[in-house]
Amino acid sequence: MEMFHFKKDVPFMSYGKLTTIFSLVTFLLAVFCLFWRPLNLSVEFTGGTVLEVRYSQAAQLEKVREEVEALNIGGLHKEVQVQALDTPRDVMIRLPSVKGTTSAQVSEQVMTALKKRDPQVERRKVEFIGPQVGEELVSNGLLALVMVCVGIIIYLAIRFEWRFAVSAILANLHDVVIILGVFAFFQWEFSLTVLAACLAVLGYSVNESVVVFDRIRENFRKASLRGKSVPEVIDNAITTTMSRTVITHGCTEMMVLSMLFIGGPALHGFAMALTIGIVFGIYSSVLVASPLLLLFGVTRENMIKTVKSKEEAVV
Repeated sequence: MEMFHFKKDVPFMSYGKLTTIFSLVTFLLAVFCLFWRPLNLSVEFTGGTVLEVRYSQAAQLEKVREEVEALNIGGLHKEVQVQALDTPRDVMIRLPSVKGTTSAQVSEQVMTALKKRDPQVERRKVEFIGPQVGEELVSNGLLALVMVCVGIIIYLAIRFEWRFAVSAILANLHDVVIILGVFAFFQWEFSLTVLAACLAVLGYSVNESVVVFDRIRENFRKASLRGKSVPEVIDNAITTTMSRTVITHGCTEMMVLSMLFIGGPALHGFAMALTIGIVFGIYSSVLVASPLLLLFGVTRENMIKTVKSKEEAVV
C-alpha cells in the first residue's frame, strides 16, 4: 500500500552534512540542558511519602489532585500522583520528599486539605519511600537502558554489518538524549513511565532503521542499481520506504496524541516522551543513521560476500 509514489529519488544524502551538523547541535544542547537543569525526578527515584485514604463515597480523582497540588509540597514542578486503588472509594497519593519535614507532617497537611471538602475522609496508611529504594530504581533503569543498547548492537551486527549497528545505535541514542534534554529543560517530571517510554522509543526507532537498512542491502544486490553510487542507492532505499514510514508513524502518532490530550495527568509524561521520540525517530532513521553509514565508509562489497573459487586438485 502506497499513499504516494515518487517518480525520482529524493536526494536525502545531498543534505547529509547539514543534517549531521543539526543533529550534533541538538544533541549537545540536550546534554547541556541535562547538566544545566538536571532531571526533575519523581517520587519513585527520589523517595517520598505514600498516603492511602478512603472516602465515604466514590472519590473524584481530579478534585483530589487539585487539592493536593495546591499545597505545593516539594516546591515548584513537583507533581503529585493520585490514583484509585481496589475500590472507587480508596485513593493512593504519592508525594515528593521535603527536606526538614517528616512523612507524618506531610500527611497531616494533606489530610487537613482533603477534609475541607469531605470531613469524613479517613487516612488508611502512610509509608515513606527511602532514598535507597530510589537509588536502586535509578541503577536498575540505567542497567535496562544499557542492556537494550547492547542487544540492539549485537542484533544489527549479526543481521547486517558492524557499520549498520553503530549507525543505528548512535541515531537511536540521539533520540533518547533529545527526550531527556527536553524533559530537563522544561523540568517536566521524569518518572518510571517516562523511562519506559524512552526504552520503547529505542525499540521503535530501531525498527524503522532496520526497514531502511534492509532496503539498502537489497538495493546493493539489485542488478538494476549496480551502476549507482552509494549515496544514490541509499536515496532510493529511503524514497521507496517513505510511504510505509508515513502510514506507520502517522497511525502511531495519532494514538499517542490521543493519550497526550485525553489520557489525563497519569499518562501525560509517557505520551509526551513517545510524541517526541516518534518525531525524532523518523528524523534519525532517515537523516542521521543513513549519513553515518556514509561517514563510516559503507560500500557495496560490505553487503555482498565474494565467492572464492576453489582450486582444482592436480592429479
